[in-house]
Amino acid sequence: MRSRQPPLATALRRGASLGVIFVSLFPFAYAIATSFKQGSDLFSAQFWPSRAVIGNYVALFRDQPFGTNLLNSTLVAGVVVALSLVLALLSAWALGRVRFRGRQALLLTILGVSMFPHVAVLAGLFELVSALGLYDSLAALMLSDLLFTLPFTVWVLTTFMRDLPKQVEEAALMDGAGVFTMIFRIFLPMLWPALVATGLLAFIGAWNEFLFALSFTLSATERTVPVAIALISGASSYELPWGNLMAASVIVTLPLIAGVLAFQRYIVSGLTAGAVKG
Repeated sequence: MRSRQPPLATALRRGASLGVIFVSLFPFAYAIATSFKQGSDLFSAQFWPSRAVIGNYVALFRDQPFGTNLLNSTLVAGVVVALSLVLALLSAWALGRVRFRGRQALLLTILGVSMFPHVAVLAGLFELVSALGLYDSLAALMLSDLLFTLPFTVWVLTTFMRDLPKQVEEAALMDGAGVFTMIFRIFLPMLWPALVATGLLAFIGAWNEFLFALSFTLSATERTVPVAIALISGASSYELPWGNLMAASVIVTLPLIAGVLAFQRYIVSGLTAGAVKG
């Protein structure tokens, strides 16, 4: 039977929860409100504009190829996530279920790769991208993002792969299942929550990546949305189009929010799986 908490403790907990929700949601709500402001309303203290307009959204797609930038970000993030999950699933089976010498050292090496800051490997990656003839193309962004996304997905999926019951693997082997059948038809359904959680985190990382996208692309039609937003400017450095910037921020944030809400159940179960043993 659950013990009843004191009213003061309940009130404090609810107040703290409301405070966290307010701090988390207010910046996004303010960005939405500002995206519908124009002219002097942008500098008024009023939260919601006296006359809401969609001119900022229209100008955003009219004055620059923002639609193309959105497609570029979607394509880069989608390809990176797909490749990361497929390669990480195969690697996780080898590192989590197969015993061989140096396995732990290899895992630590994979984890160490993801610890390097982007700027530390920027020069080397630029030389690699140039040598492969990928400069100013989406393939350069896919390659660079994959190098940092793959170690994270391999490490996380290996942890989940280790916790799967060995009896399932032994039964599949006795039935004559091959390696790929075991991975994609037996282990894959059991790893679905972990795949969704890691895949969404990898998508967010690739969607928001800025340094490589700025360094490896030059033409406006090859840019992703973080770079496109950073390059939005007004007549001078003191006249930034804040309405356009807020409209772009809202558009870029909505797919991430939709993804989190759509896969919330899988994210929670994937991140908490294996937290309690016994």
